[in-house]
Amino acid sequence: MLLAGKRILVTGVLNERSIAFAAARLAQEQGAEVVLTGFGRALRITRRVAERLPQPCDVLELDVTVPEHISAVAVELERRWGRLDGLLHAVAFAPASALDGGFLDTPWPDVARAVEVSTYSFAALTRACAPLLAAAGGGSVVGLDFDARQVWPGYDWMGVAKAGLESCCRYLAHTLGPQGTRVNLVAAGPLRTIAATAIESFEVLQQTWRDRSPLEWDTTDATPVGRAVCVLWSDWLPAVTGEVLHVDGGVHAMGAGGVRVARASVPVVPTPVASGAAAGAVG
Repeated sequence: MLLAGKRILVTGVLNERSIAFAAARLAQEQGAEVVLTGFGRALRITRRVAERLPQPCDVLELDVTVPEHISAVAVELERRWGRLDGLLHAVAFAPASALDGGFLDTPWPDVARAVEVSTYSFAALTRACAPLLAAAGGGSVVGLDFDARQVWPGYDWMGVAKAGLESCCRYLAHTLGPQGTRVNLVAAGPLRTIAATAIESFEVLQQTWRDRSPLEWDTTDATPVGRAVCVLWSDWLPAVTGEVLHVDGGVHAMGAGGVRVARASVPVVPTPVASGAAAGAVG
């Protein structure tokens, strides 16, 4: 199995539709032992969701804005496992004022909150877990992204935070590379998660993917993204770090004029059958 014997920490599981849940489920199916995190009022929800995994697992309390929580998680993982093979940072938040058209009016405290939760916590959690990752021979850190190279309607300061996340990923990859730790991001297309409900313009994003994705994109299925996370956790990509892996149906590669062509309208051109000496030459 792809992740046999791996020990993995997964943050950000809120329900069964979340990317983090898909990654945790697939990791268990591929032989990994998993621990989840949750915090605040959602902690009870995460514990209930953990019971729905193929192998019910423990949930540790982790508010990424509380340094003591981060330290406590690292201490518990050291006591429990003594190492950490994989980590998923699936945490992001922006106040309502920082989304849906309020870009110029967002006060600094709300911007700071978005950056602290969505960007800085990636470095803070990775820093705390670095010794455990080193003990596993390096390990793999994965974060969740939404392509920050361009503007998305309504994403506003979260887009800025994600741009910072992409830069943070590269700096972490540089810093932790000498101990063998790989750090990468998975940039997913729009999915109907709880986080998506905070963005009023989600329907615009969904329509964009309908129009521009060369591959079918299902906004209700996080499995393709979860699979990509599992591959990055595995030993199959030992020389990949500082990367943003796009799992978005191909939208990131389409130009401004890229429009999806219905499969039924693509003509199938028959291949000419060669004969005689010409056929022999081709073969």
